[in-house]
Amino acid sequence: MAQEHTARAAIAGISSMAMRPILALLAARYECETGRCVTIVSVGGVEASLRVRAGETFDFAVLASDAIERLAADGLVDPESRVDVARSGVAVAVAVGATHPEIGSEAALRDAILRAGRIGISTGPSGNALLHLFERWGIAREMAARVVQAAPGVPVGALIANGEVELGFQQLSELMTMPGVDIVGPLPPEIHAVTVFSGAICATSRRRDETLRFLAWLTSGEADAAKCEHGMEPA
Repeated sequence: MAQEHTARAAIAGISSMAMRPILALLAARYECETGRCVTIVSVGGVEASLRVRAGETFDFAVLASDAIERLAADGLVDPESRVDVARSGVAVAVAVGATHPEIGSEAALRDAILRAGRIGISTGPSGNALLHLFERWGIAREMAARVVQAAPGVPVGALIANGEVELGFQQLSELMTMPGVDIVGPLPPEIHAVTVFSGAICATSRRRDETLRFLAWLTSGEADAAKCEHGMEPA
């Protein structure tokens, strides 16, 4: 009977890769505490939005807040159900054993980027933040041939570890779990880029009440420690 109850109560979500380790841990804890199963597909943020737009059946989505806002504007998620789950900063990383460049100030980071060979960025919010910085610094044209943008769903850490790029930028939560990668540190305070990840109920949800309970649990104090363990902060 217990297994049948869990199966009936299961809710399904989709998230960006940055939230994968946190949500996997929290979904497991939620099931232990409530007996209700939560399944989550984690893919690149662009792909996740496209799958929601294509009408795939999900009860909820957890994505960068601007992506959730766009989905809400198009009626694909319920804006009234939106909750801010976590805040994530962008980190700088190199391959294990490589020299750590000085990145303690905006000027130092700019110099490190200009000295590096190839730079790895994502297709998500962290990548956009770097491209905007290049524009502001007036080096966008110079950097164009040296920037390697990871394919959707491919971690920047993989490009660092296999030697494809010398310096990589991505959400700390994604870089810190990658083998072969050393975290140099966050972006300097004056240009620190923070992404808020939000959750909302999808228009295709068939389990609204249970999904609302899970989203509320994601923002409860019980979930805070898991966020900190994985390089994020409670929103």
